Amino acid sequence: MKRLAVFVSGSGSNCENLIHYFCNRDCAEVALVVSNRADAYALTRARRLGVECVVIDKQQLAQPEVVLPMLGSRAIDMVVLAGFLPLIPNYLIDAFPRRIVNLHPALLPKFGGKGMWGHHVHEAVKAAGETETGMTVHYVTPVCDGGDIIAQFSTQLLPSDTVDEIAEKEHELEMAHFPAVIEQLVMQL
Repeated sequence: MKRLAVFVSGSGSNCENLIHYFCNRDCAEVALVVSNRADAYALTRARRLGVECVVIDKQQLAQPEVVLPMLGSRAIDMVVLAGFLPLIPNYLIDAFPRRIVNLHPALLPKFGGKGMWGHHVHEAVKAAGETETGMTVHYVTPVCDGGDIIAQFSTQLLPSDTVDEIAEKEHELEMAHFPAVIEQLVMQL
């Protein structure tokens, strides 16, 4: 069984979805949830489900001697970013080659890069008059949102859709598809 670490910064609906999904699978488990924010609601969700949680600040994230032993002592096989906002340092990318993946709330390469997260993405999609949006799962590289695309799922938009409606449509895709994409990747490890 492979062991996943899910990195989060916010409410953690995708993290919780992953925990539930892998509770019923023999291939992997969410063994650790890591957050850069002690007040992230994702930690509450994970603790309620019995998953170990660790909070690391920006300075700690930059230190290989802090993060690598934390992951190594828990035998982590793969890191999944589910709304984790800080950039992943190069040492971590090197330690987990093609085993760190990110969920992005748009159809990359559109609406990616620095500052493009959460509601900012959905506002940009609305402002651009896009007729569709979606989610992208991609490998993490030193280039923000620049890694190879693993999977994309799209949904149609109406001109009348508000930013909140766009966000809701995209989030439904995440809930429906993200765990299965991670499972497919785990099966290849």
